[in-house]
Amino acid sequence: WVSETARPARGRMDRSQLPCGRVDHDYPCRAMCGLISGLVWDFGGPVLLTPFALVSTGERNLGLPAGTFAWRGPFEPKADPQWQAFQRGEINEREYWAIQAQKFAEVTGRSPEMASMMAPFYAGGEEEIIRPGARALIRDAKAAGIRVGMHTNDLTSFHDREWIDRMSILKEFDVVVEGRTDGLYKPDSDAYLLMVNRMGMEPSDIVFIDDQPVNIEGARSIGMVCVRLDPTNPEAGFLEARRLLGLEPR
Repeated sequence: WVSETARPARGRMDRSQLPCGRVDHDYPCRAMCGLISGLVWDFGGPVLLTPFALVSTGERNLGLPAGTFAWRGPFEPKADPQWQAFQRGEINEREYWAIQAQKFAEVTGRSPEMASMMAPFYAGGEEEIIRPGARALIRDAKAAGIRVGMHTNDLTSFHDREWIDRMSILKEFDVVVEGRTDGLYKPDSDAYLLMVNRMGMEPSDIVFIDDQPVNIEGARSIGMVCVRLDPTNPEAGFLEARRLLGLEPR
């Protein structure tokens, strides 16, 4: 993880030093006491396993030999030239996946639409594709009076309505910004400002978690408190987010 804070990290605080003197804080109380009051997630990567982690699953579901799909993203960046181009800023994430979807269609004979490509990789139940650490952090944050949002660029491009409707984790978010639906994509600063407006708080009152450096830079530019979650080591990111939110580590 890489933590980019717009103000000093609070960590766990001595409750006797807080104006309200309470142990349990709801949202208005957290704001009054100067505690970070919001948590915003990118969905794919921090909450949902990346396609890179599910390559072998997709290959099995399609009846294809292991190694059919060569893309490995952050797990083997040197073996994935398109990923390297994305990380250098030569293409964006949607363009990266459009290239892979075209290759997928050539190999499988299926549609090159993104949702068609993703379906065999994400056919499993939530227990197989949602990070337990993310689910636990969302649950603990809400119990502590922290408002929880989701800021995603392409949920409705990557997954069809039936898949979205069966994901119970999506019902846990109090606020949602979805790039395709709202017409604003990360890392455009207006996308983050829309998220902040819907959360109803200042940027510096929100911890933002994303796995892409370019999206972290965009959030940091408007003053959000940022944690970059590395998909190859997600637990470190969860621990840092808990520290910033004043939640017990797990």
